[in-house]
Amino acid sequence: MRINGPENANSTIRERLELRPIINVSGTMTALGASIIVPEALRAMAEIGSQWIEMDELQRRASVVVARLTGGEAGFITACCASGISLAVAGAITGTNLLAIERLPDRTDALRDEVLIQTGHLVNYGAPVDQSIRVAGGKVVAIGAVTGTSDFHVREAITEKTAAALYVVSHHTVQYGMLPLKAFAALCHEKGVPVIVDAASEYDLRRFLADGADIVVYSGHKFLGGPTSGIVTGRKDLVRAAFLQNRGIGRAMKVGKETIAGTMAALEAWETRDNAGIRARETAALRLWKSVLDPVAGIGAEIVPDPTDNPLDRLTVFVRPESGFSANGLARALAAGEPPVIVRNHEVERGHFYLDPCNLHPGEAEIVAERLRATLAAPRPDDAMAPPDKSSARVLSWPD
Repeated sequence: MRINGPENANSTIRERLELRPIINVSGTMTALGASIIVPEALRAMAEIGSQWIEMDELQRRASVVVARLTGGEAGFITACCASGISLAVAGAITGTNLLAIERLPDRTDALRDEVLIQTGHLVNYGAPVDQSIRVAGGKVVAIGAVTGTSDFHVREAITEKTAAALYVVSHHTVQYGMLPLKAFAALCHEKGVPVIVDAASEYDLRRFLADGADIVVYSGHKFLGGPTSGIVTGRKDLVRAAFLQNRGIGRAMKVGKETIAGTMAALEAWETRDNAGIRARETAALRLWKSVLDPVAGIGAEIVPDPTDNPLDRLTVFVRPESGFSANGLARALAAGEPPVIVRNHEVERGHFYLDPCNLHPGEAEIVAERLRATLAAPRPDDAMAPPDKSSARVLSWPD
C-alpha cells in the first residue's frame, strides 16, 4: 500500500489506501471526513503550501475575513470547533494574563473558572462537550434539568467565580425546555458573564452574535466546505484573549498556514454560493428517494426540516417490523453494500434514520436510490432485525 509511486498513476488515493468508496448521506460528519472541500479552498491550500508565512500576520488577515462574514469585531482560525470552545473558555478565565495562560489548565484557584451550561446541552459529538471546558481549566456548572431550564437556574448559578457560559446549538441537544439564546444571553449579561456559542454545524454566520453571543465558534469544515478547522469570532477583547491561548493550551490545537488560507477561501466562497441551485438539487434527491421508499411495505418516508433552522431538509426513513428490518438493520445493510451508503443513524433506537443530501457528488443521488431499491428487494440478512451495537469492542480493537 503506497500513496505515491509511478505504478499508481492511474488510481485514486482512496484506491491506493484501500479505503471503501462510501456515499455519505449522513451529513457533515467528522467521522466521514466532515465535508467535500470546495475548489477555492483547495487552490488556496496548494498555493500557500510551499510558501514561508508569518503566522500571526496571516491570522490578522484571517481576522478581517472572519469579521466581515460574521459581523464580529475580530476572529481567527483554529484546529476545529472543539478547540475553539476550549480557547474561548481559557480566554474568559485568563484574559490577557500571559503567566496565567502558561499555567492552564492548573492553578486557576485565584481566577474565575466556572462555566455555566444548560444540562440539556451536555451532549457528546464524538467527545463530551464539557471536556472542551475542562481541558481549558474550567469547572463545569450544569444548570437546570435535562428537560428544562428557567431564568432562576441561570441567576442563582452565577457567582464571583463564573468566567463564562456555554450555549450549544446542535441537533444533539434537547430540543425543548431549554432557554433560547436571546434569553440565556440576557440573563448572563445582567451579571457581566460572557456567552460562548458552539455553532459548529450552522449555516447562519451572523445570527448568534446578533442574538447576544459574545463569542461564536463555527466549524470551517462542515457546511462551509473548508479544511478541518474552527472559526472563532466575536468581541475583540475576548477573541484576543482566546487567540493568546496559542501560547498555552492552544499549542496542541494549532493550525497550519494551509488550513488558515483554505478556511479564508472557503469563507469568501460562501459569499457567492449558489444557495438556490444547491437547495434545488438537494430537494430533487429527497423526492427521488421518497418515491423509491413510499411503495415499500413497512417503510415510511417524510421530508423534514433541519432541527436548528438551517435552510435544508432531510428524509426521515421510518422502519417498521413488517419490512423485515429494524432501523439499525437496514442502516447496517446499506453500509455493508456496494457501494456503501452511510446514513444518519443517531436515532435508530427510535425506529428511524435520516438521509441527508448535503454531501453528494454528481450522480450519487441516483446510486443511493438504486441501493435502496436493491437492499429492500433482496433477502434479509441474518442481522436484519439487530438492535444497535453499543459495544466498545470495535473502537478498542484499533488499529487492528
